[in-house]
Amino acid sequence: MAPVGPVDGELRRRAAVALPAGVYGHVKAGERWPGSPQFVARAAGSRFWDVDGREYLDLLCSWGPIILGHRHPEVEEAVAAQHALVDCGNGPAPAMVDLAERLVGIVDHADWAMFAKNGSDATTLCLTLARAATGRKTILVAAGAYHGAPPWCTPEPVGVVPGDRAHLSYYRYNDLESVRAAMAAAPDDVAGIIVSPFRHDAGFDQELPDPAFARGLRELCDATGALLILDDVRCGLRIAFGGSWEPLGVAPDLSAWSKAIANGYPLAAVLGSERVRAVAAAVFATGSFWFAADAMAASLATLAVLEREGGVAAMRDWGRRFRDGVEATAAAKGLEINMTGEVTMPYLSFPGDEDRALADVFAAACADGGLFVHPRHNWFVSAALDDADLDLALSAVGAGFEAVATVSARA
Repeated sequence: MAPVGPVDGELRRRAAVALPAGVYGHVKAGERWPGSPQFVARAAGSRFWDVDGREYLDLLCSWGPIILGHRHPEVEEAVAAQHALVDCGNGPAPAMVDLAERLVGIVDHADWAMFAKNGSDATTLCLTLARAATGRKTILVAAGAYHGAPPWCTPEPVGVVPGDRAHLSYYRYNDLESVRAAMAAAPDDVAGIIVSPFRHDAGFDQELPDPAFARGLRELCDATGALLILDDVRCGLRIAFGGSWEPLGVAPDLSAWSKAIANGYPLAAVLGSERVRAVAAAVFATGSFWFAADAMAASLATLAVLEREGGVAAMRDWGRRFRDGVEATAAAKGLEINMTGEVTMPYLSFPGDEDRALADVFAAACADGGLFVHPRHNWFVSAALDDADLDLALSAVGAGFEAVATVSARA
């Protein structure tokens, strides 16, 4: 296990005074494994370096925003060119129109686009639009799903009061009968159903969508007048170049996007159908930085590179070879594992590892081998990964499995 070095340790000491909990939210070191680095010094391509100089192959991708690799030159050039003109101005730059047109052209269900800064902005705005469009209150949400950090969806109860979730009702992912039951419990009051492209709750094995479930949600919304909302914040551009449910032939009324759409620059988008255009124009949705142009220029460049270089297909190919290699390595060492989720967003767990102690051992040993993965969150494949990276990743995974086997033998 790589120990925390002197620079990281000193920064933690100072942060403990100046910041709540040292560093708060999902990026605090306690959310990873014991001995995990907290502070990052620099990043480039498929790698990053912590403040104590250790280099890692990055399979967390800044929790998803990095899709082309850190500091991709074409993206950085586009941002620099835009920044030389204007970023945060009194009105939007032409890049906003260019990007809206581009997204509408890429995503089949989209007739218009709105922009914000964070995934939570986009999912929350989708709920507001669904309620405005239908005149109803209730939103159906999959139990355990993560749709952001506001009180209506945060996984932590601190500071949340019952009124924050007064008009939510819950169903089980891939269980259409539970959706029907939730609808029946709020007759004529369901404004929308929000759903992830696949079940990717943190800390649990992931679950791909049953196509019949996806089609069933669309049919229920059509029958009741509710809006289907696809939370594509985490998955967008990693499953398909358009919306993540386009391969299933299921079109939502609204979709929420963020993470990878600008390769690390802060941007979110809501894409919607013609049915919701009027209320999208009427709802007051804004922020001082929502119209900033640098991130929009980054998004235009990101989309251009992904399309030109076949980035989604390349990531899927690398992800398939990585998963095959991980499973073969585990089998060779006599270890049972679960490898679930999309190949571009895999999650690894060990059967019976309820407290994730083995996952911690695995992630720490991988870090010692130069690979950064998370023990409780899905990983992310980027288009910057190559064959040499695959060899390094599988070598580190092998070391991780050796460490798990050693611990298991002692138990």
